[in-house]
Amino acid sequence: MAQDERSPATRVIVAVFDGLRPDLVTPELTPNILRLAARGTWFRRARSVFPSVTRVATSSIATGAPPAVHGIVGNAFYLADAIPERIFDTSDATLIRRAEAHHDGRLVAVDTFGDVLARAGKRLAVVHTGSAGSAHFINPRARANGHWTFSMHGAGATQTPEAVEEVLARIGPLPERELPRLGEVAYGGRVMIEHVLPTLKPDVALIWFNEPDTTFHYRGLGSPEAKAGLKEADRAFGDILDWVEAQPDAERIAVIAASDHGQISTGAIEPLFDGARQAGFDLSNGKSVDGTTFIATGGISGEIRLRGDDRTGLERIAAWLMEQPAIGHVFSRGSGEEGEIAGTLSLDLIGAGHAVRQPDLMFILKSSLDADQYGLPGLGAMTPGDVPLGGGMHGGINPHELNTVLIVSGGAADGGSVSQEPAGIIDIGPTVLGFAGLAKAPSMVGRDLSRPAQEEARTQRFAAGRGTFTQHVEIAEQDGRRFILGGH
Repeated sequence: MAQDERSPATRVIVAVFDGLRPDLVTPELTPNILRLAARGTWFRRARSVFPSVTRVATSSIATGAPPAVHGIVGNAFYLADAIPERIFDTSDATLIRRAEAHHDGRLVAVDTFGDVLARAGKRLAVVHTGSAGSAHFINPRARANGHWTFSMHGAGATQTPEAVEEVLARIGPLPERELPRLGEVAYGGRVMIEHVLPTLKPDVALIWFNEPDTTFHYRGLGSPEAKAGLKEADRAFGDILDWVEAQPDAERIAVIAASDHGQISTGAIEPLFDGARQAGFDLSNGKSVDGTTFIATGGISGEIRLRGDDRTGLERIAAWLMEQPAIGHVFSRGSGEEGEIAGTLSLDLIGAGHAVRQPDLMFILKSSLDADQYGLPGLGAMTPGDVPLGGGMHGGINPHELNTVLIVSGGAADGGSVSQEPAGIIDIGPTVLGFAGLAKAPSMVGRDLSRPAQEEARTQRFAAGRGTFTQHVEIAEQDGRRFILGGH
């Protein structure tokens, strides 16, 4: 599976900062991320996928493809074949095991970069401080691949509980949970530099920092607590860079720093589902599925699924959504630009049209580029949940939810350069494989960013509407890849 004649990197290190927006990469908060940028290429237009939530993004990083390909279509979604009685919460290790058992270990049916590495006899080690679901989906066949995944949530939250046992014996007890997660990101950094990199010596090592995402949610994007969490994650990353620079083969160690999505601040909480029920729709938005006609999930964006075959009812609820002042976008199934329901855009257009698991409808609540209480651009609405008003959220297509950090150092990347080429999280897996001297899997849509693009980028605006409701999405395309730049 050799890709070309260049010498592969001796190893690849990937650091993911959950929820980090590029405009918060500053000398004050993230000097070590900027230290990597000074010797690599920073893809400033990098984008997440839709919906821009963590487990969808994690799966997209792993598979090099959008949810239309890998099938993890939400942080929570209805997976009727495996879990018919409730919404599938993809952070729940018990539900993940149940879904994987139903799908014979192929809940994510396409290849991941971990699968490709394993077939080539190469090893991937993951240090994860986020949810059990995120730890799972970055390498969903870790045990079958002979790989190693450590989860900060303990032995029950990983396919390789021996990884947790090894770390406890070497580093000591897991830190107490706190907000911001200072102890967890520091502990994860220690696992990397004290055990994974020097002892396990994997071909590819990935660390996932749960900050700044967690504190963004519960204290706000510009809060002192969120800044402290981000600073600590950057400090731990700096220790990793120090370790790299101390190696005799440092110039042949490739390093990628990335985020999975951004965040915006919540300026309003919209009781959308209460309104739907008051309008006469038989709808459930709880964890359990109680026989209602419609099943919904919420947040900044959400899905609506029809139980049964009342297509007239589906068209009615779509029309009702498009009449609501809080709604910014509505998508339905369809293979072209517009959805099958008048006024909607298609799920296929935005990379969410999975052949089996796509919902009937998806909606996004309105957002703007207005400044929040900290002066940061990006304000949106969400349905009721555990995030307080003013806290950070994500899941939609506001540019500040979609724009991600993506810095690549190694290979042919130009030191200290900034690229405006379209790029995104779907390119991370193919780039890792490229550094490892391997070709990407056929199902991977992304490209190896250490190589030049093959064609010029083009940008298109797609629009649809019904009555007074209008919506548009701006999309950049290049080399068979599609990235959502934003929409209104």
